[in-house]
Amino acid sequence: MKKYEVIAEEMAAAIRQGLLKRGDKLPSIRQVQALKQVNASTVFQAYYLLEARGLLVARPRSGYYVAGNLHAERSLAPGGMPPAGLPTMLQVSDLVFTLLDRIKDPQHVPFGSAFPSPRHFPLAKLADHMASAVRRIHPSDTVSDIGQGDNALRRQIALRYQLDGTHTDASDIVVTNGALEALNLSLAAVTQPGDSVIIESPSFYAALQAIERMGLRAIEVPSHPEYGIDLMALEQAIIQHQPKACWLMTNFQNPTGSLMPEDKKQALVALITRYQLPLIEDDVYRELYFGKQRPLPAKTWDSEGWVMHCSSFSKTLAPGYRVGWVSAGRFTSQITRLKISTTLATSIPAQHALASYLAKGGYDKHLRQLRHQLMLQQLQFSQAIYQHFPEQVRFNLPQGGYFFWMQLPQHIDSLQLFQQAIAHNISLAPGHMFSSQQQYANFIRLNYGHPLDTHSLQAIQALGTLMKQVSN
Repeated sequence: MKKYEVIAEEMAAAIRQGLLKRGDKLPSIRQVQALKQVNASTVFQAYYLLEARGLLVARPRSGYYVAGNLHAERSLAPGGMPPAGLPTMLQVSDLVFTLLDRIKDPQHVPFGSAFPSPRHFPLAKLADHMASAVRRIHPSDTVSDIGQGDNALRRQIALRYQLDGTHTDASDIVVTNGALEALNLSLAAVTQPGDSVIIESPSFYAALQAIERMGLRAIEVPSHPEYGIDLMALEQAIIQHQPKACWLMTNFQNPTGSLMPEDKKQALVALITRYQLPLIEDDVYRELYFGKQRPLPAKTWDSEGWVMHCSSFSKTLAPGYRVGWVSAGRFTSQITRLKISTTLATSIPAQHALASYLAKGGYDKHLRQLRHQLMLQQLQFSQAIYQHFPEQVRFNLPQGGYFFWMQLPQHIDSLQLFQQAIAHNISLAPGHMFSSQQQYANFIRLNYGHPLDTHSLQAIQALGTLMKQVSN
């Protein structure tokens, strides 16, 4: 543990134990610097970490104060989630495509975007690796890398699993065109039209679109806004509806930001193994954690190969490269054949460039900087939201990722708010996009993955004004 983390943990413990209470002023930077015999930047990092956890608030020209349970007063309540639904044929793509078409306008403040700011990525360094990779590609690589993908990249990916204690062999990994192809291939490998698939409620809209396109039925199972899917409801849905697969996000779920505890992940794998139910684990945000260590995937406890773990570099390193993968377990052969029969291969230069970048050791340094930046942005956005949004707005502070899932006052329809916001050149993601039955009419997903500049702050102020006008 680094020095700033030790200092932060000591202060967090004092807050939990009641030694420091809400509203108490913390020692100044200089006082802590002298007491701990560290430099000022170390103390600042400790205070930034505590701010990101919602334990401290900074007051201009005054210092740092204990926030205590300040956020708890405005956080989402775990109750009120709808029960598990019946298998449903979906018709969501028209709505999603319409909304996404409006969101992608570069003139809009990107609160509705699914990506963090491209300014957070080491694009110049990646370009160097790409240029070198193109020069070094052997003609035989254009044939040997078809199907499962580049051996060197698959070894690098497998190594990252092994560092976490998750046994994954490179031979189980299929490189894909982003995580979305990995997810779609995994779903196609274990289902036929008319089958039912379990998803979380709310759920990532790409899962809804994939289920609709393949002629499948969706079973929405309620999820806790902080801890993920309800396992009792999940088992009941398995028994009642006999689904062919489930598609879940265990780490920093989109849109809620929920993080499933490790014991719950272990119980989840035990459950799907008992029923021999394939689990498609969508895990694209795992590297964007704000805690001490990277959370483990459910795949860690998968000894029989029922979990297809899907991820990519799109949210963490290289969005435009479109390189993802699936650690496919017992389904590796089926997914490889589907890959060959559909897109055949993923960009070979992009694979070689990423393999080179990972091998040179720059990835983890980049991730540390990215996580720190996202953590600070979460703090900055949450403070602005506290100041400008109506007090009735409820949302959690996720432990990673870059989304807020926000519950608006009951009478505010997020689709109408979306239309009003677009007129002010502000995008957001209305809750209607995240349910097969459009159950979240008074919810929005808000992206804090872009820096809070003057333009973004004005957009938050404008959204708050729009909400208050509707409330009056």
